[in-house]
Amino acid sequence: MAESAAPRSSPVSPLEHSWFPSPPPPIYTCTLSPELVAKAREELQEKPEWRLRDVQALRDMILKEQPNLRTRLDDSFLLRFLRARKFDYDRALQLLLNYHAGRKAWPEVFLDLKPSTVKHVLDLGFLTVLPRPDPNGRYILCLRPGKWKANDYPFVDNVRAMYLTLEKLIQPEETQVNGIVILADYTGVGMSQASNPGPFLAKKVVSILQDGFPIRIKAVNIINEPRIFKGIFAVIKPFLKEKMAERYLLHSSDLRSLHRNIPCSVLPEEYGGTAEHLDMRAWSRLLLDCEEDFIVEFCQPDPLEGAVPPESAPFQGGDDGCEHEDVFRGLRSQLYSCY
Repeated sequence: MAESAAPRSSPVSPLEHSWFPSPPPPIYTCTLSPELVAKAREELQEKPEWRLRDVQALRDMILKEQPNLRTRLDDSFLLRFLRARKFDYDRALQLLLNYHAGRKAWPEVFLDLKPSTVKHVLDLGFLTVLPRPDPNGRYILCLRPGKWKANDYPFVDNVRAMYLTLEKLIQPEETQVNGIVILADYTGVGMSQASNPGPFLAKKVVSILQDGFPIRIKAVNIINEPRIFKGIFAVIKPFLKEKMAERYLLHSSDLRSLHRNIPCSVLPEEYGGTAEHLDMRAWSRLLLDCEEDFIVEFCQPDPLEGAVPPESAPFQGGDDGCEHEDVFRGLRSQLYSCY
């Protein structure tokens, strides 16, 4: 029988982190504004009068087709997957299976996954979330890969921090409907970062974002990209779906171009904005204050043990095959030619 882990209320003080919305209550009650209810209806085919019926339909599919799957079955959790796949039951179930398959396929990311284990990544300033959403209600995940050096710690720790951040971002219903925007500042990125992680690790990261996580990435804004970015993107692009590849926007050092996509009002002064100075500590504190919630969510037995994995899981394959080595050698040559 499937095990349903009830969501826990966060110990975070509402005053301390009042800039970030709270997750839905344990017993589901819609927290969307009338405007977002209308947006969800138009963009996601979500009908408020049928919402809980649709959740129950997905729950029934899980219990019938995957009775051994250890997964949460509460309304709030299952709604994430329905919204991410526009209330297509079959695609939502596939996404849920991919979500759990990613943990089994990539244990070095998901083993003992909790904020305290990536505090060094957060302290370094590799990522943060800007405190103000854009005019479309989308929170902005700010990545600064140039802050990481290959001899600091394994790249997989960055992936762990990103995954925890996505898990926190997707909790509020607003994010489930609006999606998020990524702002990646490539200042300081050189050969050591560009040639690491390599195509196999890049494929895993892209697979999780595209096929294994219930979040809508609406745009990826790249700024201050170095000459070698063509080589970096050559590593990533083969794994991107066409729709996602079209959402990559390259601005170079042209802040005016960036401001046409993300307005000055939500950007910190470091990026020509009028908001407060970039504070890397606020998001770190928010994640660390949710430590117990993440322990409940991730520090548990394998959710797929005894379950039937997806037929075409996007994370399959080994990282020591000749095919990946040949690809990596070719892409490394491209990086050096761009440098």
